[in-house]
Amino acid sequence: MRKVRVFVDVPLVPGAEAALPDFAAEHLTRVLRLGDGATVVCFNGDGNDYRGILRLRGRVRSIAVEACNEAAAPESPLRIILAQCIARGEKMDSVLQKATELGVAGIVPLISERTEVRLDEERAERRLAHWMRVLHSACEQCGRAKVPHLHPAIGLPDWAAQLVPGPLRLVLAPEAPTGLHELAAPSGEVILVVGPEGGLSDRDLTALSVAGFTPLRLGPRILRTETAGPAALAALQSRFGDL
Repeated sequence: MRKVRVFVDVPLVPGAEAALPDFAAEHLTRVLRLGDGATVVCFNGDGNDYRGILRLRGRVRSIAVEACNEAAAPESPLRIILAQCIARGEKMDSVLQKATELGVAGIVPLISERTEVRLDEERAERRLAHWMRVLHSACEQCGRAKVPHLHPAIGLPDWAAQLVPGPLRLVLAPEAPTGLHELAAPSGEVILVVGPEGGLSDRDLTALSVAGFTPLRLGPRILRTETAGPAALAALQSRFGDL
């Protein structure tokens, strides 16, 4: 029988009852058509899964939390931060979804010189809220109980300038001299930059070079931005992580 997992952004305490946020309640009752008394697994990002019972009392919808430490998918021993130049529409959603499934620890939406998507303050807030729902849904599906940290969107030069020194910083570049198999095993966090549909400009590459990024070649073919990030994450996890 399929295990139903749902993200709830509330404290979860065994023996207590937690009110369901509207979005989660609608998903369980309208999309999955679960009724009162259904068993669900819920998580709030603290690293644990919780077994609970769905309680429906008119407009009051809640979870009676029964136990903690259900078997959640373990986090990867390789901590990767994906700095993805914002792609259009569903392409960005796909990147976030696949990156979550592949165990990424954090995601930074970047605005580069050639990024086609431009966000004012109001639109940026709506996009971040939408992207968070994508991450929650991906965690529900893949079994993770920790949600990747989603950073606010930021310009690439400003972001690169504020970085502190780190062990391994990579930027995907089709003509880079360094291939994946030439990398030494990282001793700490890995930061991976993926450019936009039009590629990174010389200005962007200079900012990343000053910040200590190494250009990385994945293979002989040029990948689309929505393919490159997940492909690189899978390759890194296969070589240094838990795939």
